[in-house]
Amino acid sequence: MAVLVVEDEPSVVSVLKRGLAEYGFETSIATNGLTGLQMALNHPFDLVVLDVMLPDMDGIQICHRIREQNPALPILMLTALDSTENVVTGLDSGADDYMVKPFKMAELAARLRTLMRRRTGSEPAPATSIYIIADLEVNTDARTATRGQAPLNLTSTEYRLLEYLIKNQRKVLSRIQILENVWDIDYNMATNVVDVYINYLRKKLDKAGDVKLIHTVFGMGYMMKDED
Repeated sequence: MAVLVVEDEPSVVSVLKRGLAEYGFETSIATNGLTGLQMALNHPFDLVVLDVMLPDMDGIQICHRIREQNPALPILMLTALDSTENVVTGLDSGADDYMVKPFKMAELAARLRTLMRRRTGSEPAPATSIYIIADLEVNTDARTATRGQAPLNLTSTEYRLLEYLIKNQRKVLSRIQILENVWDIDYNMATNVVDVYINYLRKKLDKAGDVKLIHTVFGMGYMMKDED
């Protein structure tokens, strides 16, 4: 698998290039933002490992630009910033996953393989592409959501969360289940990224309709249902 690493710290570049090679990845390096963006847009990479803090153009800007032209290219953010706000910013820019320095090479390799399985997996298509609860409708083919026939303006992460919830409506879903199925990885459980995104999504759903759909099951997780 061909991986583009956009990273400006020589010590990190050395570790990544050597470590990824040991796990069977073919690695190309860009040491500044503009070069990284040009390489990502002009060469057929399978994955991108993208630092946030870069010369010329930061990783958030690069991620947005890549997503405009190549929505399917898996991107993993690699950064020293580990607050929930920074995780959310990285994911909202279009990143598929997020790792904090320092990291273990085995975990990075595992996450990259997970992203590739998500991209190339051959799971059978669901029997239906339309899911409905109350006046909320989600079309998983078109990746759209409407409530009361009005379209919902969701980020990519909010949409993935909504899709997982509505496919499992009336089931209690733990935070770990949501992390593993929406983000495909078990994030450090110290982060409250699930609660942050549940809050974002709940506000948008509640604003668009009268019936509360996302319910907190105290001590257990969350459930989507159409009554209290």
